[in-house]
Amino acid sequence: MSSSRHDLVHSASVEWTVRVLTLASSLALGVLLLMTFAGVVMRYFFNAPILGNNEIIELASVVVVMLAMPSAAQKNMHIRVDVFDGPIGAFGRFAGDILTRGISIYLLALLGWRAWGKLADAAEYGDVTNMLSIPLWPFYGLLVLGAALYAIVLAIQLVDILRSGVASNE
Repeated sequence: MSSSRHDLVHSASVEWTVRVLTLASSLALGVLLLMTFAGVVMRYFFNAPILGNNEIIELASVVVVMLAMPSAAQKNMHIRVDVFDGPIGAFGRFAGDILTRGISIYLLALLGWRAWGKLADAAEYGDVTNMLSIPLWPFYGLLVLGAALYAIVLAIQLVDILRSGVASNE
């Protein structure tokens, strides 16, 4: 879908934020790939593993996933199984779209709320990683941001679906 109602063209601030987070996710993916490559080369060719390499890879993975999810939802690039689309018909797809988005918004809100509590705890107690002492609260913050924006994208899609009365894949 190039410019359908699910591209959120009616929400410029969401569109801009999703693009910025996608860029940040792409940069984190580059860091993740470079650190993985460098870690393998250093460990197996020079017998000198990089201190804290696993911590960097784990934290970069959080950034990649949480900041890329809103873009995937916005562009309907997530995996969709349409095995039952024919038998359940248009109304079944419509109801399924409403139900799945509603459940997803609830679960993302729950994830964001719990991550917000962890963010506050990590900031208050100064939680850091074991090897490199990287503060953890920013990564909880990115988790909250990614979950919140993903929920907003789904909420906008839900409103679009309810207003149009048509399932998202039609």
